Amino acid sequence: MTILDGKKVSNDIKNEIADQVKAMVAKGEKVPHLAAILVGSDGASMTYVNAKVKACEKIGFNSTLIELPEYTSEDELLQKINELNTNDDIDGFIVQLPLPDQIDEQKVLMAIHPDKDVDGFHPTNVGRMALDLPTFLPATPYGIMELLERYQIETSGKNVVVMGRSHIVGRPMSILMSQKRKAGDATVTVVHSRSKNLADITREADIIVAAIGISEFLTGDMVKEDVVVIDVGITRVPDATKANGYRLAGDVHFESVSKKASYITPVPGGVGPMTIAMLLKNTLLSRERRNQN
Repeated sequence: MTILDGKKVSNDIKNEIADQVKAMVAKGEKVPHLAAILVGSDGASMTYVNAKVKACEKIGFNSTLIELPEYTSEDELLQKINELNTNDDIDGFIVQLPLPDQIDEQKVLMAIHPDKDVDGFHPTNVGRMALDLPTFLPATPYGIMELLERYQIETSGKNVVVMGRSHIVGRPMSILMSQKRKAGDATVTVVHSRSKNLADITREADIIVAAIGISEFLTGDMVKEDVVVIDVGITRVPDATKANGYRLAGDVHFESVSKKASYITPVPGGVGPMTIAMLLKNTLLSRERRNQN
């Protein structure tokens, strides 16, 4: 069994991007600038955004963090998004989810200009992805594809089961895995909360992407020998043995599934670091396009 080390691969990608940024500086080109909007004080969101800011500093990006109070109105947030859309100094930006109840997430995502949508969530970018046209790929699926490629995991003709149908992971993952690409050409099945005989389906899978949002849902009796398992989930599970009172668990029961798996991602340290790395890669792509123009 081989651990798919997202932390190591993400650091490799960051080092590659840092070298490209140094080359930009040497040519007198502007370096990438990533901005993030954080509304409220959700602990997980703050941790994630701060990790993005630190990653920018490490590789030589400029970064801007805009922190807004929990009571920010939808109109106020949309105004801030419009300011970033029209700011030529910003190459890409994200609005950290989830948002407070008074704000319509879909309206916010629609307001981000597709050329600065480095999260890859705007319908324009999703449509271009579905048509296999150049675009910003959603950061988490993009990171998974990169992991599969760098570990040289064969996907062509394989049975892939994607657990979950979210717009952020499940649906884009199913599209990318079925396309003609290096980590693609697979036969893809999407399962979700209404799927019947789910375990029978997962036991036929050569590769499983677990993004169903239920802690330790996929267990060892639901997979076959030598399966490749990508665990996208992350949940805080109460644990009295930990100083902070909890441990982090994925959608996969690691202890039982890892005994059968040929490759598996850990939680934490698997998909999470890759998501940040691919967000940076999308921002670099945005800057390169602007430099060319």
